[in-house]
Amino acid sequence: LCEEINPWQVPLALRYFGGAGKEYMERYHVTPRLFARVRAKASRHGANNPGALLRKVLSEDDVMAAPLVFPEAGMTRLMACPPTCGAAAAILVSQRFAERMNLDRRVVIVAQAMTTDRPGTFEKRSMMALVGADMTRAAADLVYQQAGIGPEDLDVVELHDCFAQNEILTYEALGLCPEGGADKFTAESDNTYGGRIVTNPSGGLLSKGHPLGATGLAQCAELVEQLRGEAGARQVADARLALQHNLGLGGACVVTLYQRAD
Repeated sequence: LCEEINPWQVPLALRYFGGAGKEYMERYHVTPRLFARVRAKASRHGANNPGALLRKVLSEDDVMAAPLVFPEAGMTRLMACPPTCGAAAAILVSQRFAERMNLDRRVVIVAQAMTTDRPGTFEKRSMMALVGADMTRAAADLVYQQAGIGPEDLDVVELHDCFAQNEILTYEALGLCPEGGADKFTAESDNTYGGRIVTNPSGGLLSKGHPLGATGLAQCAELVEQLRGEAGARQVADARLALQHNLGLGGACVVTLYQRAD
């Protein structure tokens, strides 16, 4: 089957993120099982989310046994998020209105940054840079500077896991672990409950699905529920600081820091 797949017939997003995963594997001497570990984690989290499209718990072996969609990188179908239909809306009101209506104002945005591609994105000839690693790093650094905190202070993160490969790249770009440290970070379960920082308690795009424009508000809603203590079976204990990461190729990245104010 692998020999019959023409790489140029593979959708562009698969080639971009598959290529970035391939570059990561070659640079840090890891295997596709690292990405399977991330997908298995996403399935465990998604099983507790009634709004997730995919709620079946998967093992690493299940992920590795799925059909290949980009053989050069060992990317299987289960390492890619399901594109879905969806919509989201947010109502913005003044502080005066919120006070008058007695709205819940326990969660506040304390820092936010948006970055875009720079010439270096293309000059480096790096697929990792091309899919947003540099944009993410720059946005995260700005947010940490604005808030006067570091990634070690975070309790929960919702990040853009359109592919399991991108979740790995984003761990390092956000500073959740050192560069090249994602294998250890995931092997020691520091990306899930009981570890250092719970990532994508919603199940992420890999479990929820990815309705593109609605994805960012879905992340926002998850983190607000976490900080309010209203996430039910997904609740991260004593969550006070939450980070949201969202990006689009072409390219823009937004990182937002939320805090429980009470």
